[in-house]
Amino acid sequence: MVHRLLVLAWLALGVALAQGFRGLSLGTPYPEMGVQPGESVNLTLTLKNHGLPPGVVRLSLAEVPPGWQASLIGGGRLVRAVYLAPDGEATLTLRLQPPKEVKPGTYRFLVRAEGLGQTASLPIALVVGQGLPQRLSLEAELPILKGPPTSTFRYRVTLKNESDRDLLVSLEYEAPKGFQVTFTPAFSGQQVTSLPVKAGESKDLDVEVSLPKDTKADTYAVTLRALAGEAKAELGLTLEVTGRPEVRLNTKEGRLSGQVTAGRENPVKLVVKNEGSAPAKNLSFSAFEPSGWEVKFEPDKLEALEPGQEKEVTARIKPSAKAVTGDYMVTLSLSGDDGVSASLDYRATVVRSTLWGLVGVGLMAVALLVLGFAVNRFGRR
Repeated sequence: MVHRLLVLAWLALGVALAQGFRGLSLGTPYPEMGVQPGESVNLTLTLKNHGLPPGVVRLSLAEVPPGWQASLIGGGRLVRAVYLAPDGEATLTLRLQPPKEVKPGTYRFLVRAEGLGQTASLPIALVVGQGLPQRLSLEAELPILKGPPTSTFRYRVTLKNESDRDLLVSLEYEAPKGFQVTFTPAFSGQQVTSLPVKAGESKDLDVEVSLPKDTKADTYAVTLRALAGEAKAELGLTLEVTGRPEVRLNTKEGRLSGQVTAGRENPVKLVVKNEGSAPAKNLSFSAFEPSGWEVKFEPDKLEALEPGQEKEVTARIKPSAKAVTGDYMVTLSLSGDDGVSASLDYRATVVRSTLWGLVGVGLMAVALLVLGFAVNRFGRR
């Protein structure tokens, strides 16, 4: 119990002393750190006036190792003094640049602030050769997406620089043939193939994958890569492509009209093609024809048509024997599972049979002969 009271008393005294402090303070969050050889360092310094009158405080670099360059920067310019209001503070940047061939070891610096009758000093140490190795990471919110080949697969990916130096990161991908992959920084419309990432910084990217329309239903993999010097990160994305059959119906020659003979079967060659990404199943054929006509299909049903596959079907159109010469419209259709359907309008021009024409000519000839015989026999009387 007594020990706890002593601890509380010391804490209360420390708070009181801190609240009653008058003078200048100069600090930085990390006054001693490890860095890579050749790496420049920018440190944020905070200079504060604690209860003193307003005035100018001069700054100096009291200690700098040989060969190193040290600069104090404020507002984007080199500074040697700052003005502080009562209880005011100023933020500065200390830029430290090593010589070209710096050796591993500990290098010490001293920054000093003098003014308002006070002095504050800040010792800084850089341990060269103890920096973090270059390292990148890639992570996706949803690495597996599902959709038809006509959609765009969009992934939100986070790229992080886990090293202690700024990096220029190149972005690459590996994908199936025909796939297109683009990288766009989040909330930006500009596509990129590389981007700068500061030490310890993370950046969100929108990665879009576009597929050819005839991509078959299946599961596909895309690999993303981020590269910067020795640093490398990979991320695997999965696309579950759901297929949809798209069937087209046309004549073999591509013509949508032709002559047909009344009372006879007239074959019309058709081609059925699946231009979709999934099999078309249970395709059956039908026709809407003029009254008295008949239309048959050979074959009259297709069990399955794979993506990209085409098959030939014959439509046998038989006009009515009493059909008069002229143009008629016949609609040829197909339907199948999953709502698959297609149709075409075929204009059939009816002509009379040549045989019936010959019969007509023969009848006319017989009539003329009979007439001639009658005239010769009875005309003289």
